[in-house]
Amino acid sequence: MSTSTSVRPEPAGVVAQHPSIRTLAVIALALGGFGIGTTEFVAMGLLPEMGSSLGITEPTAGHIISAYALGVVVGAPLIAALTARVPRKTLLIALMAAFTIGNAATVLAPNYGVLMAARFVAGLPHGAYFGVAALVAAHLAERGQRAKAVALVMMGLSVANVVGVPAASWLGQNLGWRSAFALVAVIGLVTLAAIRSWLPPLAAMRMTNPLTELGALRRPQVWMTLIIGMVGFGGMFAVYTYISTTLTDVAGLSRSLVPLALMIYGLGMVAGNLIGGRLADRALIPGLFVSMTALGVLLAIFVFASHNPYTALVLVFGVGAAGASMVPGLQTRLMDVAADAQTLAASLNHAALNIANAFGAWIGGVVIAAGYGYTAPAAVGALLAVAGLMMLTIAVAMERRSAPAAR
Repeated sequence: MSTSTSVRPEPAGVVAQHPSIRTLAVIALALGGFGIGTTEFVAMGLLPEMGSSLGITEPTAGHIISAYALGVVVGAPLIAALTARVPRKTLLIALMAAFTIGNAATVLAPNYGVLMAARFVAGLPHGAYFGVAALVAAHLAERGQRAKAVALVMMGLSVANVVGVPAASWLGQNLGWRSAFALVAVIGLVTLAAIRSWLPPLAAMRMTNPLTELGALRRPQVWMTLIIGMVGFGGMFAVYTYISTTLTDVAGLSRSLVPLALMIYGLGMVAGNLIGGRLADRALIPGLFVSMTALGVLLAIFVFASHNPYTALVLVFGVGAAGASMVPGLQTRLMDVAADAQTLAASLNHAALNIANAFGAWIGGVVIAAGYGYTAPAAVGALLAVAGLMMLTIAVAMERRSAPAAR
């Protein structure tokens, strides 16, 4: 039993919302996640077009991905702390407006410098949006279904990999890369209208202040949960970053089928989100152990399964599902251990996952450059999952040791 001071959202009886109102609210929040997921991942497939259009090399164009990730890492804690007193619905509208403006600026960027700035701005609201949206979804959820509600909001991010990214990529390749981000800006506008119309006033949600929110940084369990995400989730990104070349050069898959493989990965993420939400509602810590163990085992198997196109595609689905199943549990865990600094803690989760993205891609590139081949990132990823399990074990032991003192 957790002994940390925990501020849990009021049960549904306090929120007193009709189920249809809760459903529309979650759909509106998930729509924002769909737009964010689309803009985050579509740039990876359009780097050649962007580089050619702006007269820069593809590696240089790749810096726009780093600019977006930097915006996420900077914006998550900064916005969460500075907007602690802002009503949650107003904040969500403001965050989605900033996201829409950043993507509109991407469409209109006349040169590389402006494009970099536009991507940084588009990334700023990413972490804070997901953090606040998760808290709102949990606040509106029925008793015992907090993690499921959080998972449904995160579902927008997973569905983006199945529908949004392929659609935006097709637009970008056929109508110019700017059309892909124009689609994202339109999604942002639709989300703004949906949040304004479908989200209830949320007057019962507690407000805090910047100092209270910053108090999350003094809590060891907050840091442990973030480290678990950065290390454990990094294993999935070590494989995903190089998945296209792995499937073509190792598994022998036709390059024309790579988009299908990425959709299979996205479907795995959708399934993982649903499974992870149910696991976290039933038993949070055991659920995280199950998800991370599954990820480690599947990554280890992928080292061998990646030599056959059929087994490789099965494992691509499994890795996507296992990785995504961790997210609802990590998000809910942060909400439990952050006490009254939940907004900052929940937002930091997505900053941590973006660091995992960068770290996993980097370490995967290191082992490939060292000559170990394109199966090596999966082996390293399995080791990272084991390291995440060790950190989770340490976190649980720390919490248990602190229980007598807390009592």
